[in-house]
Amino acid sequence: MGEAILSRLVASNIYVPSEVCVSDPSQERRQLLAKKYGVNVTPNNLVAAEAEIMLLAVKPQSLNVAAIGLANAPANCIVSILAGVTLAQLEVMFPSKPIIRAMPNTPAQVGAGVTAIAANPLVSTEHLDSVRKIFEAVGTIVEVSESLMNAVTGLSGSGPAYVALVVEAMADGGVAAGLPRAIAMQLAIQTVLGTARLLSETKIHPAQLKDQVTSPAGTTIAGIVQLEKAGLRSAMIEAVLAATLRADQLGKQ
Repeated sequence: MGEAILSRLVASNIYVPSEVCVSDPSQERRQLLAKKYGVNVTPNNLVAAEAEIMLLAVKPQSLNVAAIGLANAPANCIVSILAGVTLAQLEVMFPSKPIIRAMPNTPAQVGAGVTAIAANPLVSTEHLDSVRKIFEAVGTIVEVSESLMNAVTGLSGSGPAYVALVVEAMADGGVAAGLPRAIAMQLAIQTVLGTARLLSETKIHPAQLKDQVTSPAGTTIAGIVQLEKAGLRSAMIEAVLAATLRADQLGKQ
């Protein structure tokens, strides 16, 4: 996710490469990022932390190691995309710092992501404007209370995997019905993409769109009956709840 954000910032000219410094313990990774994006790289977190904004993009389990020595980091604002790690936990590590917790998702790689953000009281309007610019480069932004961030993680953070699973299953269904694999995948992907765009642009309720497609005793209702029998709705709801719970657990480890 860190690289996805980086790539869009550079491609969108939000920051020129010389304004970005990436810290990574892997020399191979540093060399790759420097060559690919032209950014500054360092193995030293303290050097990277001298930036106006310090973006934390590590695994939650690695935060304690990554944050060693950063308590007095000169960065003006700390932005964390770590699942489950609360503002309170970050405030212990970075006392008296403006901190923003953010949860982007993987469509950020193509500028079609959605990022939820929550800020602590020390964050100024200027800080928020700068962070909005960063995440607007990778998609849209919603502001939520921090109490909802784990739910955001369970829905939109993990959601691309759910959608990918549905697309794969739809394509498998097409293959089972006789379609060539490549055509089945193309149809499944474009159907999901087009439906999402239609819902977004028309603002109609998903149930209304479903009813528009579903004619009496037709093909669509036959398919929907099978989906209801298999518990698709409840499975999706339980998936979001399970991922939300796991995000909460990660923040307590």
